[in-house]
Amino acid sequence: MNHDAFELGLDDINNAGVYAIGNDDIGPLSAAMRDAGLRVATIDLAGCHDKRTLLTRMATQLDFPRTFGGNWDALVDCLRDLSWIKANGYALFFSDADGLRSDAAADFDTLLKVLDESSQFWAAQDVPFWAFVALNDAANDG
Repeated sequence: MNHDAFELGLDDINNAGVYAIGNDDIGPLSAAMRDAGLRVATIDLAGCHDKRTLLTRMATQLDFPRTFGGNWDALVDCLRDLSWIKANGYALFFSDADGLRSDAAADFDTLLKVLDESSQFWAAQDVPFWAFVALNDAANDG
């Protein structure tokens, strides 16, 4: 990804959403998000090949409440709340997502849908919510 050509438009909440990136893009993009005053979290998906592991890693990294149910509905609820992480906006980075995409394609697709819906929910609240999913083939797109 060429960062000079990829203008995120951090000042425009309508640009927030779900994006595919390469793993090498995480560092520069997360720095830009932090500089924009957003709460940045990276969820390492290396070796993650199923829904249970995905949700556990998200719950751990985002410090979900102990009552987190470990299912898609509970994930939606937590991502639409985030009251325990006070911030002007959020940027989630999912590193090494290729294994999840290849071994649990339906769960990967559901994750993308949940992230997109969460971004739309937060946009309606005037809060940017970005999600970046690092895939090997995305690194070749820039």
